[in-house]
Amino acid sequence: MKRQASERAVEHVESGFVIGLGSGTTAALAIRLIGARLKAGELRDVLGVPTSLQAAQEAISSGIPLTTLDEHPELDLLIDGADQIDHELRAIKGGGGALLREKVVASSSRLVIVVADETKLTERLGVDCPVPVEVHPFAVRPVYMRLLKMGAKPRIRTGTGKLGPVVTDNGNLIIDVSFDEVSDPRRLEWSLKAIPGVLETGLFIDLIDLAYIGTQEGVRRLEGSVKGNLLG
Repeated sequence: MKRQASERAVEHVESGFVIGLGSGTTAALAIRLIGARLKAGELRDVLGVPTSLQAAQEAISSGIPLTTLDEHPELDLLIDGADQIDHELRAIKGGGGALLREKVVASSSRLVIVVADETKLTERLGVDCPVPVEVHPFAVRPVYMRLLKMGAKPRIRTGTGKLGPVVTDNGNLIIDVSFDEVSDPRRLEWSLKAIPGVLETGLFIDLIDLAYIGTQEGVRRLEGSVKGNLLG
């Protein structure tokens, strides 16, 4: 299901594009498909801006030349995954710890495409899916206490295969914040970003233009209205 959705997303990539490369297992499928099209000669002169070290390594292995936002501050498109997405194309991302860079790249992209399987599609965000929050190490304890006062259930993310907390590619820590549900994602985004020390949240609101959802019956296309006139 993920591969079928990725195949549909990769159809939007054209020769000469500068594209954002998302992080995670689903985005990795898209990266490999783009690399295969480059090797086959179906695409040429494509450059990628990775959203994480993992995405960069995947792109290098797939033969996609890399660039930076310093060199290309405006991208043609981004293909990325999601931990959870609703029918209004609002999403929770950051399960892989790359939320800050993913949001920067998304906001720099003319077209943002999410690929996912049907298990990620939800009627209400936040149900059985915490909201990752990237926090400066200096502020972890005060932020944690503020989240408790908000009625949230915060948990500092710890690593597997290493001792201590997960450290992002930016040198920060992540607090996974659980709610019974996120009834107003935009208001929650504002509330979290207002806490000193919070650098970014995994709530992606008004950023996603198009989603391809792989299902048992095929691929569903969900289209937003933010930049709908740009969709092909």
